[in-house]
Amino acid sequence: MRVLLLGANGFIGSSILLRLMSGGHAVTGLARHPNRAACKWPGAGWIKSDLSKMLHSDDWRSLVEDHDVIVNCAGALQDGLSDDLAATQEQSMRALYERASSAGNKRIVQISASDNSRSGHLPFMATKRRADDALATSGVEYVILRPALVLGRNAHGGSALIRALASTPFAVPLLHADSSVQTVAVDDVADIVAMAVEGALPSGTDIELAAPERLTLGQLVQLHRQWLGLPSARVVQVPSWFGSMISRFADLAGRLGWRSPLRSTALAVMEHGVTTQFELPDLPAGHALRTAQQALGANPSGVQDLWFARLYLLKPVVIVSISAFWFLSGTFPLADPSRAAAHFEPFMTPSLALALTLATCAIDIALGLLILIRPFTRKALIAMLVVALSYLLGGTVLKPDLWLDPLGPLVKVLPFLSLCVVALAILDER
Repeated sequence: MRVLLLGANGFIGSSILLRLMSGGHAVTGLARHPNRAACKWPGAGWIKSDLSKMLHSDDWRSLVEDHDVIVNCAGALQDGLSDDLAATQEQSMRALYERASSAGNKRIVQISASDNSRSGHLPFMATKRRADDALATSGVEYVILRPALVLGRNAHGGSALIRALASTPFAVPLLHADSSVQTVAVDDVADIVAMAVEGALPSGTDIELAAPERLTLGQLVQLHRQWLGLPSARVVQVPSWFGSMISRFADLAGRLGWRSPLRSTALAVMEHGVTTQFELPDLPAGHALRTAQQALGANPSGVQDLWFARLYLLKPVVIVSISAFWFLSGTFPLADPSRAAAHFEPFMTPSLALALTLATCAIDIALGLLILIRPFTRKALIAMLVVALSYLLGGTVLKPDLWLDPLGPLVKVLPFLSLCVVALAILDER
């Protein structure tokens, strides 16, 4: 089969990609940033595109005509600088269904979300539901799969947050620790998608995928601690007001392009639980869904998993700390710019010294703000390295005695450079 895979370089999409390729299918991945994926999986074809811009039937013409099956595992949790829920999850999908319907003999496999009535009002759920309804009435052959919380060798979003919380020392801070959770292994999802692609599931199939066991969120986190090789720890229930405050900051970060799993949509879903609403499907022999312990046990953890878990919650702290350092270093001298300019006056005229002081303050403030905007973060970090090294070199040449200053204004640049390199090293999200 010639398969077009939307969201092919994501957590679920990459597992589906490997499963379909191993089954002999010719897979083309559609992604916004496919360059790294193309290096990682050169056996697949790759097309760079943004679903939020593919809102008309003609945008899908060549893609639909060149493929037999379209698998959609793309999506967004919440509106933000990098995501448009309505466009990505509903409008672009309606355009796809229209093109697939007119092309004929096409099948669409949709990875959707559990139709939980308690969280159905959320934009994430509502756009998914409307897209599913449109698919069901489009006349196209379709299969809709609704996985519960997906666990696998890799982690992203909610599963990454669970690993991070599981790695905290002494105690585990949790919101909604008693919420009920069902899970499904990502490999099981990939296997069932392959069955749908190959026609083993009849058109019109709409099923929820979850292992039968139900855990509390606290139990699931403890299971991850065991997987990471850490002793059991006491669960500390985080007050709801603190969770609301955190979600507001996470929503703000979302507006700046950061896809935090602590945004209000994720917390609302977790409050209501991640459980199936209907009878679990009868799958063909040999396709029993694995429990959470089986899913984790199939992929023993290594030290890299512990590093990732511990760094996950430190990453925003590192970014915000660097931002504050640069913003404040540019703001404080503005309280008395003439005094700050005095450092340059032995080497230039007072007016030029003042101009240079104001320029460096502007650079520091601009970089301190740009690092917070996700599309500019990497460039801002690289610029910070260049500017900091320039400051270090200029200070060494013009005022070498600053190295002997007991407050260490030049010495303190060195650990910043290290922190900046660390930030660049952990910046990737996929």
